[in-house]
Amino acid sequence: MAYLEDHKVKFDDLKISLDLKNRNQLRREANGGNSILFTYPPVEEKLYIQKAKELLSNTEFKFIDIAALLVEFIDSDGWNDFKDYYEDFSLTPHIVFNSDDGAIDLMDLIIREILEAENSNLTPVLMRTGSLYGTGIENVNIMEHNSVMGLKQPLIIFYPVKIENDNILFLNFKPASKYRCTIID
Repeated sequence: MAYLEDHKVKFDDLKISLDLKNRNQLRREANGGNSILFTYPPVEEKLYIQKAKELLSNTEFKFIDIAALLVEFIDSDGWNDFKDYYEDFSLTPHIVFNSDDGAIDLMDLIIREILEAENSNLTPVLMRTGSLYGTGIENVNIMEHNSVMGLKQPLIIFYPVKIENDNILFLNFKPASKYRCTIID
């Protein structure tokens, strides 16, 4: 469906999923997870984000811009150092963006923002998630993170996809996980 026909139904479905009475159902559908993938065609991302900012109050929701966090991460080392490091690990980007060492990486920044939302009693909403492409961070890495699994409010992930034969294709081409989440399509 096109945006004009589709967005109202999707935002209504989101509100139903977020209702406290439906939390147990959300966790059952999400295989114990605590995340909602709010899907839309990538070419309509600006429209969906704009509508979300109109409909979802910033007194209840915290919008977390993944693209801004990616820039923050790159700026923390400086472009030249980041470029050299990324080139050294281009075949294993998760080492750069989602490592287990003590250095702050992109995944740490994402989780930090999600926890800041939780601590402010706000529902975290990830947007501009297309910026994750090439980082080695998959949606399931975020959805299965212990901090996300333990949130009081579910994590909402605005996720640009094409749905084809019951499969979701991130950015219209990369197979993505539907595990640990409820999908709003």
